[in-house]
Amino acid sequence: MAVIVDAIDHIVINVRDVDVAAAWYQRVLGMTREDWQPGPGKSGRTTVKFGRQKINLRPISATQQEWFTGKQVAPGSDDLCFLTRSSPQAVADHLRACGVAIEEGPTEKRGAMGTIVSVYCRDPDGSLIEISSYK
Repeated sequence: MAVIVDAIDHIVINVRDVDVAAAWYQRVLGMTREDWQPGPGKSGRTTVKFGRQKINLRPISATQQEWFTGKQVAPGSDDLCFLTRSSPQAVADHLRACGVAIEEGPTEKRGAMGTIVSVYCRDPDGSLIEISSYK
C-alpha cells in the first residue's frame, strides 16, 4: 500500500531572531505564539500557530544537535502562502496599516484548488509571504 499525504501539520522556517519573527507573525497575520521545551539537550522552541497548523521558528544559531534540520540553513529563503477569508483589499489595507510593504497584488494566481487572489509581502527575514483568498 502506498503512503498518501493528507495535509501539512507544520513547517519550520529559519529566522535570524525568533522574537522579531514571532512578533511579526502575531501582529501582521494574527497567529498565536507558543514557547515550549522539547526535552533534555534540545534548545527551547517557539511556534506560531494558526488554524490547525503551526510554523516552528528555528534560529539560525541552533546546531544540528539542538535542532535537526535541512542541509541549507538560510533565513529569508521561504515562500509561504496563507489562506484568508478576508478580501484582497482588506488584506492590502491591513498590511499598509501594519507598515508592511506590498510587493505585489492583489493579483490572480493558481492555488491548490483553483483561482486565488493574492497579496505579497515579506517577513522580517525576507521570506516571501503570500496572503490569498479563493474567488
